[in-house]
Order: sequence, then C-alpha cells, then structure tokens
Amino acid sequence: MLHEEFFTGASFDAHAYFGAHPAAGGGFQFRVFAPGARSVEVIGEWNAWEGEAMTRDTAGIWSAVCPTAEAGQLYKFRVAQPDGRVLDKADPYAFSSEMRPQTASRLVGTSEFRFTDGEWIRKRSLGYDEPVSIYELHLGSWRRTPDGDFLTYEELAELLPAYLRENHFTHAELLPVMEHPLDASWGYQLSGYFSVTSRYGTPDGLRKLVNALHEAGIGVIFDFVPAHFVGNDYALANFDGTQLYEYPASDVTYSEWGSCNFNFYRGEVRSFLQSSAAYWIGEFHADGLRVDAVPNVLYWQGQPERGVNIGAVDFLKKMNAGLKRLFGNVLLIAEDSSNFPKVTAPVEYGGLGFDYKWDMGWMHDTLDFLSQPFEARRGQYHKITFSMDYFYRELYVLALSHDENVHGKKTILDKLYGSYEEKFAQCRALYAYMFTHPGKKLNFMGNELGHFREWDEGRELDWELLRYPAHDSFRALFRELGRLYRESPALSQKEYDAACFRWMTTGVGEKENAGVYAYRRTAGGQSLVTVLNFTPESHEGLLLGCEERVVLREILNTDDFRWGGCGTVNAAPLSSFPIPCRGSPASVRIRLAPFSAAVFTLEKSPVSEETKAWAIAGRKMMTV
Repeated sequence: MLHEEFFTGASFDAHAYFGAHPAAGGGFQFRVFAPGARSVEVIGEWNAWEGEAMTRDTAGIWSAVCPTAEAGQLYKFRVAQPDGRVLDKADPYAFSSEMRPQTASRLVGTSEFRFTDGEWIRKRSLGYDEPVSIYELHLGSWRRTPDGDFLTYEELAELLPAYLRENHFTHAELLPVMEHPLDASWGYQLSGYFSVTSRYGTPDGLRKLVNALHEAGIGVIFDFVPAHFVGNDYALANFDGTQLYEYPASDVTYSEWGSCNFNFYRGEVRSFLQSSAAYWIGEFHADGLRVDAVPNVLYWQGQPERGVNIGAVDFLKKMNAGLKRLFGNVLLIAEDSSNFPKVTAPVEYGGLGFDYKWDMGWMHDTLDFLSQPFEARRGQYHKITFSMDYFYRELYVLALSHDENVHGKKTILDKLYGSYEEKFAQCRALYAYMFTHPGKKLNFMGNELGHFREWDEGRELDWELLRYPAHDSFRALFRELGRLYRESPALSQKEYDAACFRWMTTGVGEKENAGVYAYRRTAGGQSLVTVLNFTPESHEGLLLGCEERVVLREILNTDDFRWGGCGTVNAAPLSSFPIPCRGSPASVRIRLAPFSAAVFTLEKSPVSEETKAWAIAGRKMMTV
C-alpha cells in the first residue's frame, strides 16, 4: 500500500501518486502532502489563479480533481499555514516548472517520446574492468547560440554525442538538470526534485538528449543532491507552516551554503528523495547518479567532529540498495572527501552501496604538488606516490571537476607553477599521469581545451582557444590519451587487483625526491610502463629498472612535436641490459624532456637481432 510505504520511508514511486497527473475523465488529479496546513487550494491558469479547495484525509494528504486543467498550464498550491500566513507553493512533485525567475509549476501530460535504447540498457555495466571516462558538463555553458542564449536539449542532442565520441569519453555527467531558481548555484540548490529545468526545454527534450547519447554509445549520469534544498519560501522550506522537509533543530536546519538540510529521520522525506532518484533513472533512462556532498549527509553539518548522522547513513544504504534492486547495473557515485569506511562496499557487507567514490586525495595532492615552485617539490615527493597507498580500500574515480575550475582556484592548467610554456608541458604530463593511473576518470568541460579562464556559468567555453597552436595541440593530446585509455586493457582491466600495479625504480641517483616516477600496469595480456618527469631537468640515458630481456616501445610521449612539445622522444625500441638499478637486476636507458611523460609497452619476448641493432643505435644516439 502506497500510504504505508510513503510514511515509513520505503517508497520509490511516490511521484506516481503525488503531484499532478492526468485524470481518467479529463483534467488533472492533484495531491500534496501538507499535514500542518489549515487548508490547501489549487490555483492555476485554468481558474484565473482563484483557489479550488482540496480535501484533506486523515494522514494529511490533500487532493482535488480539476476537470478543466490542461497540460502546459501553470499552477501552484495555496497553503494556509498554522500561523495565519497564506503562501503560494510550487508543487514538490511537479514534473516541469515555469522559467526562472517565475516559480509556478507546469502541468505535464503523458509523454509521447519513445526511447530506442533498449539494447543499450540491456548491455550497460558498472565498468569494473572497463574504461570509464566521464565528461562533466553544465548544459547552459558548454555551448550557446550565437546570440548567447541557451541551447535546447534537442540542439544539444545534435552536437554533444559526436563531440564526446571524438574525444573518447564513455559517459556524460550532467550538472543538475532539476529545477533551481539561481543560475549561479549551478543546480546544487534545488527547488524541483522531479522537475526538468525549463532553461533548456521540456522533459521530452531531455529524453531525446539521453536517447541520442545512448545511440552514440555514451552513458549518462545525472547529478543528484539529497543533502540540502533551496530555502526560498515558494519551495519546500517551511512547506505547510512546519519544518516538513528540514530538521526542526535550529543548529542543523541550515547548511553551510544557507540552504535547508533534509530531515532523513522522516519517512516521508526518505520516500520523497528515493522516489526522485528512481524517477530520473526510470523516466529518463539515466545510467547512474553522482550523489553530491556526501560528507554533508554522513556527518552532522558535514563535520566529522559533530558525529555520524545515523539516520542519514541508513537512508543512503536503503536508497542505494533499492535503486540496485529496481534498476540493476546503474552507476552510483559518491562525491565524498571523507574517511568514512566502506563507501563503495555493498550494503549487504556493511557498506554504503556506492559503486565508486571520487578520489579527492589524489586530486588535492597532485594539484598541490604541481602548483609548488620546482625547488619546493623535492621535499614533497610522496604526494605523488601516496594515492596508491590507499587506492585498494575503495573503488575510485579520479576527478578534476568543476570545483577545481572556479572561485579563484584557477583552472587546472593555470594552477600549475611556471611560465606559459611550462604550464602546458606540465599539464600534458599531468593528464598522461591521470589516464595511466588506476581508477576511473572524470574531467570537467574545458579541461580538454587547456582552458585558462575560470568557468563562468553565464557564458560558453572559450572555443576560440583552439585557434592557438598550444591549445589545439593540447586537445589533440587529450584526445590521444582518451583513445589510449579506452583501447589499452592494462589501463582498465583488473585495476583493483594490487598485483597488476607496481612502482618501478629509476636511476637518477639514490635520492627518491628527484621528481621522476615510473610505474607498470599489467592486465589483459598487456604491460604498459609510464615514466613521469615533474622537474625542469632533462634526462638523457635515464636508467629504468626492470627484469632481464625486455623491450620497451614508446607509444606516447607528451614532448612529441604533435602535442606542442620539443621532440625529445624515444623513437627506437629500447632493450634491457644487465646493469642493476636500485634493486632491479637490469635496466633500460630512456630519455625524458623536462615536464614530460612517456608511455611504453613492455614485452618479455626474446629480442631479435633487428631490435638489438635499434636498441644499440638508440643508446648511441642518447650518449652523443
């Protein structure tokens, strides 16, 4: 029975009952939960915004049928609150809304759109042994019309799928497409948890965009915000004159952003949020949800020192388990910077039930290291190696997200220390490191262009940057790294098996703070070696420790002329020889430009005479 499930927090389909739905005899059926209200009326365009009374049941659910209401018309609920105030409220379960700054809900009829992605849905997976490269974007500022207006969902469907394919992304992650009043919140302070934002069109328009992405082989992840909601008086806050959705205790009513915290101890709130999550997956065929601000759910006010929010933890477990039960292989990703244990363990094994979590430690340590003056990095060598010390505790996504491109933090490229040319060289090496490091990948739009300007939601990306060789060649490298990642089994298969990764020694002296790093990844019958030089020094004849009788063949070097480098590459196959290197029985000599990365295949097969000749010639060339 819906009522029982709704009040106990077990419902995942409350939106099928509440809100506004076409009535069997014509018009619309309205239902809203407002137990504290003295009275509730439906007001809308069909009745000239004059109230039609709703009937209350014993559980506090108000209902009415309006036979003259039609799809497309605007409406609200006029709520008489216990203190005598009367407020016009948007429908918490509305499926569409008026364009901001107006705030009315809009009636939506039965969808006429039919998805054609059945085969995609049947075959989608969680990507544990597959490449997952996510393009995070804000639909309103990726591209705009020549006049500066938003593109519609349909117009985006014509452009976005091909762009993602040519740049080798596997998924698009959309910043919230749920309704919100303030553009500058980017959708992270929501007013409509079931309402497709009208900025870009209609619910069917969004369906067309998702379907087009699926037809292009691109998965779709929606941002989902269960931690807090906008405090505007037309929305959920103080909805029926009581704190129906938010906590009543004053010290936890409001979040650090000034929004209201959801009360996870109310069954009705749990059902509301769970149903919202299920709605976006079910109605729009989303392949997953990225859950925002998870530490603010796990801990009171997001502060571990205030203690774990037990009710919120229970909510996450039950929501995640329920979504898996309903939809199977949908990706559930936590934006979580905390040390809360077992975030990505299944609920039945005591975990929260997420499939992945963002590796905020990797992001912070890497960007902090590369923003330091070159001489200061020598004492921080292990900031680059530390990520692998904890990597196998959870299932991670390496994320260089929108949060790293705004609010005075500078863009990824501009964070890096050094001159204009040094920034580009280091950024090329950074992305080679990212795409060859274990973990799934996420990049915010513009990262692939070498964007210099911080992201501004009010304008499109600086696409004109591609007229400049430095940016155009950088995008070409980014694209090549995406291709290498997707086509190399060693970079995705068995990445959570510790036996498939190992650090390698380098012969730059006995000190390990020289700023050169090397590691090997092996899976799917392939071994790849990545060597990074995060120093301003070049290395000719650098010793790389390895086993006897191996050959390295360079398949990518960020200093290649093609990517805007100076051309210091390893063109010939490189054969090992019996000179030990810091504990390794043999070595290979390679060359590395300043601020560069090189990726090699490693083969253990016997070395042919031709390869020996190439290797000898290569070593002679490097010693000249």
